[in-house]
Amino acid sequence: MTNDLTFADYATRLRGFIRHDAPATGHEARFNELALALFTLQFAHNPAYRLLCQARKISPANVAHWADIPAVPTAAFKELELTSIAPGERPTVFHSSGTTEQRPSRHFHNAASLALYEASLRPWFQAHLLPDLADAPHRQMIFLTPSPALAPRSSLAHMLETVRGEFATSDSIFTGELDTGGAWTLDVDKTLATLRDATSANRVVVLLGTAFNFLQLLDRADECFALPAGSRAMETGGYKGRAHSLPKAELHALIGERLGIPPAYIVGEYGMSELSSQAYDLVAGDPRTTHHAPRTFAFPPWARAQIVSPETGREVANGETGLLRIFDLANVRSVMAVQTEDLCVRHADGFELLGRATLAEPRGCSLMTA
Repeated sequence: MTNDLTFADYATRLRGFIRHDAPATGHEARFNELALALFTLQFAHNPAYRLLCQARKISPANVAHWADIPAVPTAAFKELELTSIAPGERPTVFHSSGTTEQRPSRHFHNAASLALYEASLRPWFQAHLLPDLADAPHRQMIFLTPSPALAPRSSLAHMLETVRGEFATSDSIFTGELDTGGAWTLDVDKTLATLRDATSANRVVVLLGTAFNFLQLLDRADECFALPAGSRAMETGGYKGRAHSLPKAELHALIGERLGIPPAYIVGEYGMSELSSQAYDLVAGDPRTTHHAPRTFAFPPWARAQIVSPETGREVANGETGLLRIFDLANVRSVMAVQTEDLCVRHADGFELLGRATLAEPRGCSLMTA
């Protein structure tokens, strides 16, 4: 790729890579080629990122492999405008979740970058949540979060609206709301009524929301459901800043007990406002799912995850714990390489999420304010 590559040229090539959906272990040379091209674009057009790279004495001239591209800590998104989009051309900005006392991270988008965000999320979502249901006529989605109209700065709300537009039936609804302080909450009565109707009509249900959304629902539900076979759930986020929480295994067991959704149909999602791609921890209906096996997340082939030592910055061995670092080719107009504060165990097939590193700021979509 030449130095006169434009963002539009890069987007065309990335879409081609996404459509081919190469295995994560394959097409490494192509991934590396695209990563180096994107680094060149971001170094040239993202002033804040260029300064960070120059402080480390790294530039496209001395990087030959994607793993050597400088990663930006998520905290930098709070302080710097890490974008190549001009100030007057940023109609959309996603904020990280957090308490109101915290300054949020910001991820700026224009129409073209949002289109790539959506092109990235659709196939990986379908592969994990709807491998057998994409064309099923009797399938209803219930989104336990606020809609983008209520939460315009939430990347999760935008993601779920994209899913609704692409995969949901006309009776699919958002049942999330905002409380008087702007925090996310759930219209439990509406959700329960929708579940009753779907059960009576024998419609397969896809429930999507944060862990705290599910806990709100299950805490207030005074009945148990036997949702139609094939019903499933996607849970994401967490309980940061909330007094009431449950370990993931207990939450999944409660979902199974109260909603009738077995473990093999409860899919975990990992995403961040600073990214444009998401990771999932299983394929819905996978018969190999057990209660005791570790849940390992995997990003799509157009993203890579490393687990790095906080002391050395080097990748740890399988079975060891470190911080999650992500290289996302769909993160076109901000920065491709993002260093998180999430502790993970490295596995051969992905990573097991443990939680936030000590002293890291609490985050989670259950804290999201509009």
